[in-house]
Amino acid sequence: MANQTNQVVDAYKDFYAGKDTEWRMLGAKYKARNIIEVSGEIRPRKVLEVGAGDGSILHFLNEANFAPELYAIEISDSGIEVIKERGLRNLKEVFKFDGYTIPYADNTFDLVILAHVLEHVEHERMLLRELKRVAKYVLVEVPLDYRFGVDKRMKHFLDYGHINMYTPTLLRFLLQSEGLEVLSDKTSLISTEITRFNEFINRGQSKRFTKVLKIELEYRIKNLLGNFLGKKKKEQFANAYTVLTKKSEQTLQIL
Repeated sequence: MANQTNQVVDAYKDFYAGKDTEWRMLGAKYKARNIIEVSGEIRPRKVLEVGAGDGSILHFLNEANFAPELYAIEISDSGIEVIKERGLRNLKEVFKFDGYTIPYADNTFDLVILAHVLEHVEHERMLLRELKRVAKYVLVEVPLDYRFGVDKRMKHFLDYGHINMYTPTLLRFLLQSEGLEVLSDKTSLISTEITRFNEFINRGQSKRFTKVLKIELEYRIKNLLGNFLGKKKKEQFANAYTVLTKKSEQTLQIL
């Protein structure tokens, strides 16, 4: 099993050391909502988050009492320290891992979560096979970077460490080709709360009424058109895609 390169591990070693906490928590609030909604009625007891970062998603899952047992693995030393410091009531264990090998036996978990991680992973299929090995259900969320004008934004995505791009169709194909059956899914727009924070706090733009109104109108128009024009158009407008899968008999056939 391949490991993450030392360069990747070093890049994330101190990544979560006391910076951008409010920004990550804001994004995590909506990611956790997507996870809870898409998980529907499966009611997992033991849940593992792979690539848990600083535990911000786990924080909201713990608050929602999503599962009585939460577990986390992460490549970043600083992330692991922040997760431990949170003192989450339902968190049972947190371990460092090499980016691919999950240190648990087959079928240990009811659900494994991979949220905004797959776009950073060099060997996607290797990691997906590990997720499938340790859990009955696999939930993945990715950003939808591939859209009109993507060629002009490639440096932006690379600066964020995104080395893979997906559409909902491409992700569904990847998951199904690895023997994972799609049970439920959801596309989502970036909330106006997140957009306002990014514009006025992260980027330091002046908080003009016209700018606030533009943010609100763009969100409402995209949401309205997506609902009116159907699933495919909704997927084109969306900024993230969340999908719940379970193990199936179909596997990738390599000639």
